[in-house]
Amino acid sequence: MELELLRKEIKSLVNPLKAEILQRFFKTGKGEYGEGDVFLGLTVPECRKIAVKYEALSLREIGSVLNSKIHEERLIALLILVHNYQNHPLKKEAIFRFYLNNTKFINNWDLVDLSAHKILGNHLIDKDKLILLNLAKSNNMWERRISIISTYYFIKNNKFEYSLKIAEILINDPHDLIHKAVGWMLREIGNRDLEMEQRFLKKHYLNMPRTMLRYAIERFPENLRQKYLKGAI
Repeated sequence: MELELLRKEIKSLVNPLKAEILQRFFKTGKGEYGEGDVFLGLTVPECRKIAVKYEALSLREIGSVLNSKIHEERLIALLILVHNYQNHPLKKEAIFRFYLNNTKFINNWDLVDLSAHKILGNHLIDKDKLILLNLAKSNNMWERRISIISTYYFIKNNKFEYSLKIAEILINDPHDLIHKAVGWMLREIGNRDLEMEQRFLKKHYLNMPRTMLRYAIERFPENLRQKYLKGAI
């Protein structure tokens, strides 16, 4: 019954014009990274409200929503998981395991970025992190993005070791969305410890993808940024 109500509420918010824009923005065309993804045009705030309203769904029911061709349904499922992880301590372990077992449905960059660090990163901050290193070596591009974005939680707590380890694993990754994610995390490290970021960059900047470098140095003073771009460090 709750699942039927959730889907009915989602359908009541369908916005065809916005859906068309999102289809293009998230690259859903043939051969693009989001090929086949279906959007209904809901906003993230709308999805958050629905997630809180249906927080009582069981993991089985959440799994049914997550296993959907509709992007917003998958997003809402993940937002329910995040909400419950943050607000129900006794559910944390089960949610962590559920997330790991369902990564194949976490298959667009916003789905990763709104959930990975809040569940995997939070859960693993004081635990063994081998699973993240394994995800960084996955053949699945979204699992590789999950690995580096999960470390955002570590970075926010001034723990940089695993972000840098995973960045090294991903330094030659072929996909632009991984370049952007790694560069973003390097930038976040630099916001907290510029010397730490620069030590990493001096070792790798000549060989890292240009997009990764540009993201990493985006907030550097202009003269320093230009030195990196010109290979003059």
